[in-house]
Amino acid sequence: MAVLASHVVIPFSARAEDHAPHTDTAATKRPPAAFDFSPQQKISDGTVTVRGQKIAYQAVAGTLIVHPQDWDDATPEKTSKPEDEPVAAMFYVAYFKKGVKSTERPITFVYNGGPGSATVWLHMGAFGPRRIVTADDAHTAAAPYKLIDNDDSLLDVTDLVFIDAPGTGFGRLGGKDKEKAFYGTDPDAWAFTDFIAQFLGRYRRYNSPKYLYGESYGTTRSAIVANMLKQEKEIDLNGVMLLSQILDYDNSIDRPQNNPSVDQPYVLALPSFAATAWYHHKLPQQPADLKAFLHEVEHFALTDYTSALQDGTAISDARFSEIATRLHAYTGLPVEYIKHANLRVNGGEFEKTLMGDEDIDTGRLDSRFSGASIDPLSQRPFYDPMDSSMGSAYLSTFNDYVRDALHYGGENPTGTYEDYKPSAHSIGKWSFTHEQPDSPHSDRGLPNVLPDLAMAMKENPLLRVQLNQGYFDLGTPYFEGVFEMRHLPIPRKLAGNIEIHQYMSGHMVYAHAPALKELHDNAADFIRRTDNLHG
Repeated sequence: MAVLASHVVIPFSARAEDHAPHTDTAATKRPPAAFDFSPQQKISDGTVTVRGQKIAYQAVAGTLIVHPQDWDDATPEKTSKPEDEPVAAMFYVAYFKKGVKSTERPITFVYNGGPGSATVWLHMGAFGPRRIVTADDAHTAAAPYKLIDNDDSLLDVTDLVFIDAPGTGFGRLGGKDKEKAFYGTDPDAWAFTDFIAQFLGRYRRYNSPKYLYGESYGTTRSAIVANMLKQEKEIDLNGVMLLSQILDYDNSIDRPQNNPSVDQPYVLALPSFAATAWYHHKLPQQPADLKAFLHEVEHFALTDYTSALQDGTAISDARFSEIATRLHAYTGLPVEYIKHANLRVNGGEFEKTLMGDEDIDTGRLDSRFSGASIDPLSQRPFYDPMDSSMGSAYLSTFNDYVRDALHYGGENPTGTYEDYKPSAHSIGKWSFTHEQPDSPHSDRGLPNVLPDLAMAMKENPLLRVQLNQGYFDLGTPYFEGVFEMRHLPIPRKLAGNIEIHQYMSGHMVYAHAPALKELHDNAADFIRRTDNLHG
């Protein structure tokens, strides 16, 4: 059973804090204090049992301070006031196993995506010492929620650092042009690169085996960070673990109609459409073996379907009808609907149409979930049933856990409480342009970071990559990730450094308890095989 005992407060700046409940009601009228842009740290102790192994650990909750890439702490800018310089305090929670030398213990940096998401999901749903229990494929009942010891925590094989993106969690941004300085593909990757290097120095972990674990947009980030750590910091990683991958945004099934003549997204999403139709029993003939069925769909997608889409308007009427009928067999969508869509159904249209006249939409991030349509006549759902099903459980439980167990985010001296932000709400402000390695003029409207991961693998030919995917993910379809891994610009012999695992779950693979166990076991095995500590 996880037990959080005594805690020690060690701020990097001399500052005392009282964690007892404040009884002065007048305190709530005090103006909020200016945010303290200096590194903070609070330490607590705990134990957890993972796979029968009792692990005593030290938990550290705090912030580290990062600046934009062109900021130099040795020669600070003299053209502006210090308070005008862009700065980000990035919040993190780290767990260190007690009684182990740093050189004998791997360390894994874990983060969600968004972009602009906190990492409460991977922290409390997957690999932290405590885990939130949610309903498997339905809406989780309202509070009280259940927090349990996590038998699937990765603390049995690695220390863990859960990092919240700039502007999320208990972190904050400051200075002029702060959003421009951090809300973008390359600025965000630099902030994480700087954070990781600082963390390794502060906690003397440079000589530990090192891993990245990113989910969703976090996989985009990981590809860049893996290369940045090598190029800018001379840090080799042992491994990169990717969960629900998207490395080339031109492959997204969300709005491929905005990029006519590029049909690849429809091809790569088809197997996930088929898996979803299978789950909801919407196929004309229900196969017994999902994996064998998907193998058949994958082959059709790369051959007959691709060929038909490449023909464009030159396709014959007979061929057009033949492909529409095959798509009906693989997706359950009506033949006439498929024809009306010109054989090209995007993600939102599929989520909206699969359940027919039931006025129910399937989930995007996890299509096992479904929910009532807000507008049955709309082209795409107005909300994601999976997200609405679990968000309250995660945020409510974490807000108590971080204060009660980690002793962070309580009342400050002004009588106000810090606000944990699950999202920076930065998507509308985000600059997706990305400069690829050795291509200074390669800024594109949508990022393609395949060259970044390839560069990291070529410069460190021992770097291993693990891709994990859910069959029922319509946000980052699993076959998209497979396709991207097959098209990394690397020598063929390095393709053996990549391994791929699929699960009976969605985008947040860990939302399905059996899949979480597999996810843990695959990650643990990957680390043991690559940490250079076992032979």
